[in-house]
Amino acid sequence: MSQFVRLLHLVDSALPTGSFAYSYGLESSFTFGLIKTGSDFRQHLYAYLQQVASLELPFMHSCFNLPVLGEELHELAEEYDAQLLVPTLHRASVTQGKTWLKLLTTFYPDAGLPELRAWFDARQLPLHFTLSFTLALKQAGFPLADLQAVYLHMALRDQLSAAIRLGFLGPLEGHRLQHDFYAVFEHLLACFAHQPYQEASRSAFLLDTTQTLHEDIYSKLFQN
Repeated sequence: MSQFVRLLHLVDSALPTGSFAYSYGLESSFTFGLIKTGSDFRQHLYAYLQQVASLELPFMHSCFNLPVLGEELHELAEEYDAQLLVPTLHRASVTQGKTWLKLLTTFYPDAGLPELRAWFDARQLPLHFTLSFTLALKQAGFPLADLQAVYLHMALRDQLSAAIRLGFLGPLEGHRLQHDFYAVFEHLLACFAHQPYQEASRSAFLLDTTQTLHEDIYSKLFQN
């Protein structure tokens, strides 16, 4: 129980991991009229979570189960990097990955996390957030099932937080939506949690489009 409570602390939105700076295309979706109604937003949330699950969970599964810092991990890291085609999304992922590892190192100084960063640097591999999140928490002793569940939680929470900050909905409505959408987590985990990264897929290409459009917003609240 104490280990899971520690994990809840690590994924608390108050920790300075940088996620607050990104809406992952939500701001541009509002700005350019791709999301206009509450129904549109619900559909967006489901598509967003579906893509997070179909892409990130298989990489997390393989990343957790592969031998640490070996050739197979090198191939996985290259494949993950190739999946992030939107430049702003790529930069955000690398920035958060470095920030996350730095933060975890302060909490778990004996987990060998500096060696993890050095391994990626030596091979000139970008340390993306999903990989940093999984590898660091694995070395800190957390189970994969908990990591995948809280990863979905963070994805949902950050989208709703962005919608609230953009004035699209109020805090109470946002928390009610968060409560409602937890119901889809079991389905997503059952579908994707045990897939290898070779079966990962990007299932909602319109989300990539909205992230690209973010660069055209005249005045931005978020970096992406």
